Order: sequence, then structure tokens, then C-alpha cells
Amino acid sequence: MVDPTSDLGEDVSEEDAPACATCGATILDSPRHRVITWIDSGEVQSAHFCDDDCRMDWDGE
Repeated sequence: MVDPTSDLGEDVSEEDAPACATCGATILDSPRHRVITWIDSGEVQSAHFCDDDCRMDWDGE
């Protein structure tokens, strides 16, 4: 798993890169990449997004 706080522009392979939670696109070297985190049942959860539009379209599932 990729650390959601890491710099994704550095040494991340396509296999290890996160996928957008809305559209499923692999996120590599994107300055528009967004991440949200939250606590669910005592565990940290995160979701990655290509850009602000995908973030706003996310339904939370």
C-alpha cells in the first residue's frame, strides 16, 4: 500500500500507485491528486482522487 502522505511523484511504480476512488484511473505524477483520510471503527481509511472533480463526484463507497 502506498502511504497516502508520501510524495507520489517520487519512485512509485504503476503497480504500487493508488487508483482514483471515483473513476479508477491510476494516479502517477499528478499535481492535481487529492487524498482524504478518516477513521472508521478505529482504523485509518483513505481514498485517492485524480482531481477535485473526481473528489466532488465521490459517493463515499
